[in-house]
Amino acid sequence: MKHTLECVVAAIADILADNPPSIYLYGSCVLEDFRPGWSDIDLLALTQKPLTDAQIAKLLTLRQDLPVIYPDVIHIRACEGCIGPVSSLLNPTSDSVVYWGTSGQRLTDRPSLDAFSLWQLHHQAQLLHGPDVRHFLPDSTLSDLHAAIARHLRTILDHGHGGHSVYTFGWMLDIARCLYTLRHGVVIAKTAAGEWALENGLCPDEAALRLALEVRRDPVLMQRPAILQAAEALTPAIQGFAAVLRQEVAAHGITIP
Repeated sequence: MKHTLECVVAAIADILADNPPSIYLYGSCVLEDFRPGWSDIDLLALTQKPLTDAQIAKLLTLRQDLPVIYPDVIHIRACEGCIGPVSSLLNPTSDSVVYWGTSGQRLTDRPSLDAFSLWQLHHQAQLLHGPDVRHFLPDSTLSDLHAAIARHLRTILDHGHGGHSVYTFGWMLDIARCLYTLRHGVVIAKTAAGEWALENGLCPDEAALRLALEVRRDPVLMQRPAILQAAEALTPAIQGFAAVLRQEVAAHGITIP
């Protein structure tokens, strides 16, 4: 992991040599919850000036170029996040921001940071390169986190169903993390949140949550037919756990969109 980050950070900094970036690592890697085959390496690179067209062109292909340059460096394709001017996080702008995501890379006009990510950026992120500019950036309030949880709950209620993929188990851990944030006002790793929910008897289908944690710990080895069949049948467990989150959201007086 360390070598992967060194290669990626050095490459980004080289492209942006005349517009030095501040590069942050946040998410599962910082929380020691990175799981190869499931997790992303979440990066955010912020510059003082807008990106040039030449820089944008290089950054858009960088994630594909680096594995060719460093064929023995693993996890490069797991890198996700945004590269753009700090102004794009402060106000609506027309500046270009390079986004690396699961489905590829594209240009956008604003970093895709939700309330959870902004909170992690301020309270947990590791500065990998450049000056620390977080004091310029907005932090997520508890109200912001509550609103994000309500929106995520709506997504779970509408789309949280079983499927032929180990990632389906992620719904269970997402719910556990939302519950933890509601009760404690902070964001923790998904694995830790699932374990906490089990210890506190919050999930109606404890067997499903235990299996979700097993898959999370070793997603590559869990790509077995029996596990995928369990993922397809996960809808009642997801929706039953979502009902617990819905009650908790209501108890906090939060409106579901």
